Amino acid sequence: MTSGLNNDFVARLIAFGPHDGAHRVAVRACVSIVVPLLVVQATGHAPWTIYAAFGAFTSLYGRERVDRSRLLLQAEAGLVQVACVVLGVLVGTSDQRAWLAVPIAAIVATLAAARSSFAGWHPPGSLFQIFAFASVASVPSHLGDVGTGAAVAGASAAFAVLVGAVGSLQRRVRGYGVVSMNRPIGGALEGVWPYALQAGVGVLVAGAIATGVGIGRPYWAMVAAVVPLAARNLTAQLVRGLHRIVGTGLGLLVAWALLALDIRGIALVAVIAVLQAAAELLVGRNYALALVWVTPLALLMVHAAAPVPTDQLLADRGLETLIGAVIGIVIGYLTRPRLRF
Repeated sequence: MTSGLNNDFVARLIAFGPHDGAHRVAVRACVSIVVPLLVVQATGHAPWTIYAAFGAFTSLYGRERVDRSRLLLQAEAGLVQVACVVLGVLVGTSDQRAWLAVPIAAIVATLAAARSSFAGWHPPGSLFQIFAFASVASVPSHLGDVGTGAAVAGASAAFAVLVGAVGSLQRRVRGYGVVSMNRPIGGALEGVWPYALQAGVGVLVAGAIATGVGIGRPYWAMVAAVVPLAARNLTAQLVRGLHRIVGTGLGLLVAWALLALDIRGIALVAVIAVLQAAAELLVGRNYALALVWVTPLALLMVHAAAPVPTDQLLADRGLETLIGAVIGIVIGYLTRPRLRF
């Protein structure tokens, strides 16, 4: 019995899934993120990169849908992304933003995870909402930035919805339909709200620990904590957590090489596009391999908005990812269904 479970765990850990049309998602994601970033760079507003990027993440939703179904899902995801950016800017105006962000991020995680289950979001869970809110909240801002954040993220999200509509039309022409989703999507516990509360608790604990010990960017610990908890059961959660740790470790090497080149302007946009495409081509096949490209992508975007020494940036990412992933796995273990006799 134990041998069977171990074999299943190893098989999931090294599994490499089918392509399943990932190139279409990769193209849409690239176009959705490149155009807004080019506009930001061309107008001389590099700090707005973070707003544009999080709005562009709208393109990642609805890959399995077409027509009105995709439009509605992406429109909802886009509105949520914009709301998270605006909330992050507001928190960023406070001198106590580091600690203020932790409980608010936990609430965002809970609500986004619940909505993800109710509405059948794909990708599932609250990762992108936490990433948007907490990373924007970590950057010092002013009330005047609220309108800017809303406008830039909103325009970027709207463009992603438009790109998604074009992709939907292409799928319809080729005869692809809508893939039904099983709900609730994830969580070791049955029911939407227990699943959502797992995410909230994970974010709260990871954020409090990372903030308390003084690590530079606690939101990476929060994001890492919700990654395992998006899975269906403890084995899948453990696989996701280990994928996050291993993939991030390898990705830090790629990030170190790219940051050493000090890429800026149009070249930076081009690199981000390539990384985004690589991530989308692999995320459905092996999450660890996708993280090799997601990690430098995230670091380049953050560094463009608020530059810091490379060594500090890499160390923060590695340590916080480890903290968050471990906490997520522990919460999954403690809340797993118990056998009844």
